[in-house]
Amino acid sequence: MNSPMKLRAHYYQQFDADFDREVPGEGYGGWKKTELEISREHTAVVLMHAWDCGTRGQYPGWHRAVEYIPRANKISRSVFPRLLAAVRASGFRLYHIVGSASYCQGYPGYRRAVDLAGPRPPRLEVVKSDPVLDNLKKFRAEQVFPGSHNTGDIERGWKVTDFLPEARPAGEEGVVEDGHQLFALCKADGVNHLVYAGFAINWCLLLSPGGMHEMSRRGVMCSALRQAVTAVESKETAREELCKEVALWRVAVAFGFVFDLDDFIRGLLS
Repeated sequence: MNSPMKLRAHYYQQFDADFDREVPGEGYGGWKKTELEISREHTAVVLMHAWDCGTRGQYPGWHRAVEYIPRANKISRSVFPRLLAAVRASGFRLYHIVGSASYCQGYPGYRRAVDLAGPRPPRLEVVKSDPVLDNLKKFRAEQVFPGSHNTGDIERGWKVTDFLPEARPAGEEGVVEDGHQLFALCKADGVNHLVYAGFAINWCLLLSPGGMHEMSRRGVMCSALRQAVTAVESKETAREELCKEVALWRVAVAFGFVFDLDDFIRGLLS
């Protein structure tokens, strides 16, 4: 477990702009591959927000607003069994980030995280709202996301949400709600590099509690598994999943590296 594993990594060369070109940014080196040493002892896989959102028949409004749910379900069925089996067989650490404590309190790994983390720090102070701001927020909820006609289904589904079947924690695997608890596990286990899988790479994995932005501020390197993530897409990007591509670029430039599933599994089991 202590010997590093050699792993092919994708990185992005964000230099040098070529000002002799019509578009200087097209001079950047772009995506490249290399073999790097990754510490088995100080790295963990993080499976984030692998939620069972029910079927479209059960919660049509949830599926209308979150079009990536079918892609997430497909990844859970086709990718997670191989990935998690390899992680567990290798003895590699595996953490799970949930959306709320409502469906994880019975797991021993959650109890450990809560005990290690202790009381949460005080919530950030927020500005005082007013009727104008309230109306702006109401308009966004009705006309931007998720749409007033979808809210009821989302609220009903969220009350009974759970892990996707393939993503359930096993044994003592760490289960956390936020970065406060995740950092406590990292600190106790000596982890300084997190490799993220789950949903969605450009939303939750970057910015939700326990996501890359929060953990990188704690000194943790944050990487991603390309085939184990999907993204929130727009009307204009959904066909080619361009938001996923941009998010992986952002991970590579701002936080860590991007790994292919087969390379990662090979490295784990070597």
